[in-house]
Amino acid sequence: MFEFRDLFQWDRFITPTIIKTFYWLVIALIALFGISGIFTGLTAMAISPFGGFIVLLSSIASVIVGVIFSRIAAEFILIVFRINEHLGAIRDQGHGQGH
Repeated sequence: MFEFRDLFQWDRFITPTIIKTFYWLVIALIALFGISGIFTGLTAMAISPFGGFIVLLSSIASVIVGVIFSRIAAEFILIVFRINEHLGAIRDQGHGQGH
């Protein structure tokens, strides 16, 4: 976990710690928009059953695609930070051998 003083120091990144929080906020927003789309599709079925069904299916598909892509984006950010950590470890290993 990060501390408040980490915001003013550049020795440690805080993004890997808070990316999970942002991921869950994005999932909550996707779920809210999905529920909204489902209700819109259900009310549109009263006017046009086929059109409402299409809106309903597209809302469900959008939720699934949104969850998958938000997970991919969060993992990509974490991978970039992990690569940075590994490169730092490799650099420190090289300095320890007297190069």
